[in-house]
Amino acid sequence: MKGDSSREAAFEVLRAVSGDDAYANLAMPAALRRHELRGRDAALATELAYGALRGQGTYDAIIAACVTRPLDGLDPPLLDALRLGAHQLLATRVPAHAAVSTSVNLVRRHVNEGAARMANAVLRRVGERDLAGWTAELAPSRDADQTGHLAFRYAHPTWIVRALRDALGGDDAELEAALRADNEPAEVTLAARPGRSTVEELVEAGARPARWSPYAAVVESGSPGRLAAVREGRAGVQDEGSQLVALALAAAPVEPPDERWLDLCAGPGGKAALLAGLLTRHGGRLLAVEQHEHRARLVAQALAGDLGEHEVLVGDATRPSWPEADFDRVLLDAPCTGLGALRRRPEARWRRSPADVAALRRLQAELLRSALWSVRPGGLVAYVTCSPHLAETVTVVDEVLAGRDDVERVDARPYLPGVPDLGDGPDVQLWPHRHGTDAMYLALLRRTE
Repeated sequence: MKGDSSREAAFEVLRAVSGDDAYANLAMPAALRRHELRGRDAALATELAYGALRGQGTYDAIIAACVTRPLDGLDPPLLDALRLGAHQLLATRVPAHAAVSTSVNLVRRHVNEGAARMANAVLRRVGERDLAGWTAELAPSRDADQTGHLAFRYAHPTWIVRALRDALGGDDAELEAALRADNEPAEVTLAARPGRSTVEELVEAGARPARWSPYAAVVESGSPGRLAAVREGRAGVQDEGSQLVALALAAAPVEPPDERWLDLCAGPGGKAALLAGLLTRHGGRLLAVEQHEHRARLVAQALAGDLGEHEVLVGDATRPSWPEADFDRVLLDAPCTGLGALRRRPEARWRRSPADVAALRRLQAELLRSALWSVRPGGLVAYVTCSPHLAETVTVVDEVLAGRDDVERVDARPYLPGVPDLGDGPDVQLWPHRHGTDAMYLALLRRTE
């Protein structure tokens, strides 16, 4: 019964994502609550939904080889159930008969008996080969088209495979490791907000310390909300890489005064809460700016328990309403494609396109100019994206700094102590396959006289 409920919850998430353009990370908790799933049953539902969404492009190609009509001619609930069944057959240890029968039952309940018979026939064909067999059958050969081969094998659009190869300097062995890591579930990492919680408290509640951030702890099972510090807002879910880039900005030296910090594009508030806790210790103030009111409310909630006098402003960061050169440190976590967090956002790889990169790049450059306008001489700007795409990272910084003699790049590596494989600097690119974090990019920039 619970196994059926897990699959029902996973199917509901797939329907929400494909039918309503929902986000899986928001639809999943609601589905688990509706079906009262916890522990292993919740983990099964999450793995089935996230795995089917991550592998959607590859599974669709396999399903298309097993039907006699175009996929867009299939009833959408039928197609989602087939994706769910294909994932169980090709990427899990679920017995083939269970993968087929439970998927057929979903179709019977949500479509009709005729569609259920079709699902049974299609999934039996899918199960005739394993993933390696289907890759050999349907993917281009490595010799003829390595990009296409890897795109099929690891379920990434080809444009993302090319972008990752470029960011990794053309190293195909490392590219394959990066693609593989994108398909592994990410750990749930918490940030103990300075002055409000500690890693020791989180460990006592059942977490374990993370590797590099002194404020990070990993929850290995169960909902983070079971920890009192999370329920009370004294700790929050935040990737360790996201913590590290904010901590690097706080650690790099700045001549006094060092009491006014600015967080542009601050929603949903994880980095703002971390910076505010650090700043409160020596009586400084943080201004957190967020354009969207609902995200600004999340920032305010994240800051609510801090004892400092911090401010949340709803406004457009490209049109500053504050004085030029007023801030000692500025964090710009710029809107981006999110290609660095594909482990956490399983549907994102199929929703994004190269056109998104071009549009976001224009915004990123405009925001970086605003950040540099806002920082005082001698102060620091951290330009951050959760993407390794070169068009969103180093080339944006190059473009904005071209022709300027009042900004210098600062080597960020010394301010991520103990973190290996950071490259030649001065900028830093974290990677899931190297560091176990999201693929966060950081450039530290100092405004000169």
